[in-house]
Amino acid sequence: MAGLLYRLGRFAARRHWTVIVAWLALTAIAGVTYSLFAGTISSAITIPGTKTSQVQDELAGKFPSANGGNGTLVFQTSDGEAFSDTQKDDVQSFLKRIEDLPGVKGTNDGFTTQQRLDDQRQKIVDGRKQLTDGQQQLTDGQAQLDAQKAQLESGKQKIADAQSQLDAQKAQAQARTQAAGAAAAASAAAQAQLQAGQQQLQQAQAQIDAQQAQLTAGEQQIADAQKTLDDNKQKLQSNERQLEQGSDLLDLSKDIRFVSSNGSAAIGTVQFTKSTFEVPQSTKQEISDRAESADIPGVHVYVSNDIAQGVPSILGPGEIIGVVIAALVLFLMLRTVIGAAIPLFSAVLGVAVASLASLSFSGLVEFISVTPVLGVMLGLAVGIDYSLFILNRHRTQLKQGMGVHESIGLANGTSGNAVVFAGTTVIVALLALNITGIPFLGLMGTVGAVAVFFAILIATSFTPALLSLLGMRILRKKERSSIGNTGSTRVPNTPMSTWRAVITLVVGVAVLGTIALPATQMRLGLPSGSSEDVESSQYKAYKVLEKEFGAGQNGPLLVVATLPQAISADDVTATEVTIGKALAKNADVDAVLPIGASKDRSIIAFQVKPAGGPDSISTENVVKDLRAQSVSTDDGKVRLGVAGNASANIDVSEKLSNVLPLYLAVVVGLSLIILIIVFRSILVPITATAGFILSVLASFGGLTAIYQFGWLSSVFGVHDPAPILSFLPVIEIGILFGLAMDYQLFLVSGMREAYAHGSSAKVAVQRGLHAGRAVVTAAAIIMISVFAGFIFSDSSTIKPIGFGLAFGVLLDAFVVRMLLIPAVMHLLGQSAWWIPKWLDRILPDVDVEGAKLDRSGPGDRHQAQPVAAGTAPAAAAAPAASAAAAAPAASAAAAAPAGPHPHGSHAAPVEPDAPSHVAHETHGTHAAPTEPDAPAHGTPAAPAEPDAPGHGTHAAPVEPDAAPHDPGHPPAHRA
Repeated sequence: MAGLLYRLGRFAARRHWTVIVAWLALTAIAGVTYSLFAGTISSAITIPGTKTSQVQDELAGKFPSANGGNGTLVFQTSDGEAFSDTQKDDVQSFLKRIEDLPGVKGTNDGFTTQQRLDDQRQKIVDGRKQLTDGQQQLTDGQAQLDAQKAQLESGKQKIADAQSQLDAQKAQAQARTQAAGAAAAASAAAQAQLQAGQQQLQQAQAQIDAQQAQLTAGEQQIADAQKTLDDNKQKLQSNERQLEQGSDLLDLSKDIRFVSSNGSAAIGTVQFTKSTFEVPQSTKQEISDRAESADIPGVHVYVSNDIAQGVPSILGPGEIIGVVIAALVLFLMLRTVIGAAIPLFSAVLGVAVASLASLSFSGLVEFISVTPVLGVMLGLAVGIDYSLFILNRHRTQLKQGMGVHESIGLANGTSGNAVVFAGTTVIVALLALNITGIPFLGLMGTVGAVAVFFAILIATSFTPALLSLLGMRILRKKERSSIGNTGSTRVPNTPMSTWRAVITLVVGVAVLGTIALPATQMRLGLPSGSSEDVESSQYKAYKVLEKEFGAGQNGPLLVVATLPQAISADDVTATEVTIGKALAKNADVDAVLPIGASKDRSIIAFQVKPAGGPDSISTENVVKDLRAQSVSTDDGKVRLGVAGNASANIDVSEKLSNVLPLYLAVVVGLSLIILIIVFRSILVPITATAGFILSVLASFGGLTAIYQFGWLSSVFGVHDPAPILSFLPVIEIGILFGLAMDYQLFLVSGMREAYAHGSSAKVAVQRGLHAGRAVVTAAAIIMISVFAGFIFSDSSTIKPIGFGLAFGVLLDAFVVRMLLIPAVMHLLGQSAWWIPKWLDRILPDVDVEGAKLDRSGPGDRHQAQPVAAGTAPAAAAAPAASAAAAAPAASAAAAAPAGPHPHGSHAAPVEPDAPSHVAHETHGTHAAPTEPDAPAHGTPAAPAEPDAPGHGTHAAPVEPDAAPHDPGHPPAHRA
C-alpha cells in the first residue's frame, strides 16, 4: 500500500492539472446525477417489524379508515379571548383548502368536532330526562291499568254473585213449578204467573250475559294495554341501557377536548391517506408553508412536530463558525494562509462529491433528514485532518531540503498510508452499523463511510496535486530562505515519574468515571416538539397543547382491540364500553375515545390520551401496560395493540437499545483485532480498547447530564430536557471508535518506533508522546470545532449529535490518549510489547508507518549541492512532531540495518548517475535524495561535496544503555 500511495502521490504531483480537473469533473457529474435522480428526504424515523408497524399493517388490511396518519394544527387567538364566529369561519376555510393537497384524506376543525361532542353530551342529558318522564308515564299507566283490572275483577265478582242469585231463583222457580204442577195446570192464573216469572229470569240472565260480555271485552282491552305497557317498558329499558352506554363512553372521553375550556385555542386535524411517517415531505412542507402564511386576523397558526419536522440545513451559522475555528487552528499551526486553505478546500470538495453522490440514490432508498448532515459532519472533520497530516509531512520534508515531487510522493506513501489505514478503521466501524438490522441506521453508516472514503481519496490524490501546483510556496518566505538549516530538535531522554503515572491513571479514570455516572440513567427517545427551538412553530404548538389540553394531547395513542370473533352491530357499543373501561383503569390514562369498528366488526379502535407527554416515562409505561393487558368479553380474550407516533418512537428507541450491546461488542472485538495486527502486542490493544470504552461512557454521561438532566442547559440551549436521541449512542460508538484508533495510531506508533530504535520502553513512551502530541492536538481541536459547530444547529436531532462527538473527541484525545495511555504504557514497561511468538509469526505485516518505503522506495535523480558550513543535517533536525503525527516514516530510516556505508542510509536509493558520497558523519542519515532544482542546503539529503565539513548534530542524544542495531553502529537517532 505504501508503494502504491507513493506512486499515486508522484503521479498527482506530475499531472496535477489532470488530477484537479478530474476531481472537478467528478463533482460536476455527481451534481448532474443528483439533479436527475435525487428523491425526497424524510424526517421520520421508522423501523420495520416493530409492534407499532404490525398494528398499522393489521389496520391497513381490516380497518383502512383508521390506518391513515393524523397531523395536528393548533389555532390560538392572539388576545387570549374566545374565537369569534368570523375567526371560526376563517379557520374552517383554511383547513378546507388543505384538503386539495396530495396525500390528504380530509380535515377536521376543532369547533365542529367539539360541537359534536357537546351535542352528544346534551343528548345524553336530554335522553335521561326523557327516560325519567317515560318511566313516570309507564308507572302512571301501570297504576291506571291496575285500577282498571281491580274494577274488572270487582265487576266479575258482582256478575258472578248476580248469576248465583239468578241460578238460585231459577232453582226455586223450577221447584215451585214442579210442586204446583197439577194446580198450575188447572189454574190459568197460576200458569200465567209462572210464565211471567220465567220471563223475568230470562231477562235477568240476558243482563248478566251482557255484563259478562262487557267484562270479557274489558279484560281483553286491559290485556292489550298491559302488553303495550310491557313493550314500552322493554323499549325504555333498552333505551336506558344504550343511554348509559353512551354516557359511559362520553365519561371515558370527557378529558378529550378539541377547543380549550376558555375558547381561546382549537385543534385542527389533517387526515392523511398513509401513515404520518409515509406522507411525502413535500406535502408536509406545503402545509407548514400555508400555516406560516395564513392570514387569519387575530389568530396564530402553529404546526405540530408530526408535520413540521423538516430537513435540517446542512450548514448553518454554528457549523460555519466551527469551520472558521478549524481554519484558525490550521493557520496557527502552519503560519501560512495557503497551507491552511488546502485542507479546508480539500475537505469541502470531498464533502461535496460524497454528499451529491450519496443523495443521488435518495430516489431509490429512503433517506432520513439527519443522514446527509452526518456525512457532512464526518467528511469535514476527517477531510481536514487527513489532508493536514499529508500537508504537514510534506512541509517538514521540504524544510529539510527534499525535492517537491519526491516529498509529495514520500508524504503520500507514509502519512497517506497512515491516513488510509486510519480512515479504513472508521469506514469499517460505520459499515458495521448494517449488522444492527435497522435500515435507516445502516444507511447512515453507509453514507458516513462514503464521506470518509472520499475524504481519503481526496487527501491522497487531490491534496498532492494542489501541493504540486503550489510548489515551494507552501512554505513561508522565511522557511524557504532557511531550507536545510532547521536546527536541532530536543526530545525527552528520561521517563516520567512512576508516581506521576499512577496518579495520572487513578485521577483520569476517576474523572472519566464520574463524568460517566449520569449515563446509568440514560433514557433513549426521539425528539418531540418540546425539543425544538423556542421560536419554532413546533415548540409553540407543543406548549399550547400542553397548557390548554394537557400534556398527553401531544402524543395520543392508537389502541386497536382485536376481538376473538366478529360481533353483531347491536353489540358494538357494549363492547366498546367494556374494553374502554378496561383501558381507562390503567394508571396515567386520562381519557379513552372510541374511534369506531371495522366493517366486519372484528376490530375496534380507540384513541387513548396519556397523562404525560410523548417522551415521558409515564407514557412509556402506559404503552407497555396496554400491550400486556388482558381484556375479556363474552366471546373470549381481546388482543390489544398500540400504535401512533408516541408508540412508534418508543418502539424505535427500544429496538436501538437492544442492538447497542451487540454493536458495542462488535466494535470492541474489531478494535482488539486491528490493534493487535498494527502494534503486534496484546496489552496495548487491551488498554486502547479500555480507554475507548471509558471515553464513550463519559461522553454518554455528558450527553445525559446536559440534554436529559438539563445541567448547563442555558449554555447549550437546552430549554426542555428530554431523553437522548435514540440512535445517537450507536452512531457515536462507531464514529468515536474510528477517531480513537486514529489518535492511538499516531501516538503509540511513535512509542513503538522509539522502542524499536533502541530507546528503553519507558523513555519510548515519552518520545512517542512528544513526537505526536502537537499534530494530534491540532487534529483533535479541528474535529472538536467542526463537531461543536453543529451543537447550535436549529435541528433538535443534530444538536446532541454534534455535542456527543465533540465531547467524545475531547475526552478521548486529551484525557485518554495523551494522559491515560502514556501512564499505562509507562507502568507496563517492556511487557506492553509482549506478544506470543506463534501469534507474531502468523500476523500480517501491515507497515502502517510506511517504513519499508523509506528504506526501499524509489527516489528522484538528484545532484550534489554545496553544503554550508555549520548547518545541521536535515534528518537530524526534522521536527519530531511531524514524524509521529503522520505515522512517522522519516525516522524509520534509522531502523534500517547498516549498509556498506558506515555513515548512514538513504530514505530512498540513490539513482545510478548520482555523484558518489564522500566523508559523511558516521551517524548521518539521508532524508531523501534531492531534486536537481532543490535549493542548496547543508544536509546529507543530497551528496556532500568532498570538502564539506562535519554537518550536523543528533536530534536527541543517544542513550548510553541503548543496544546497537548492528556491530559498530550506535542506536539510530530520531528524525
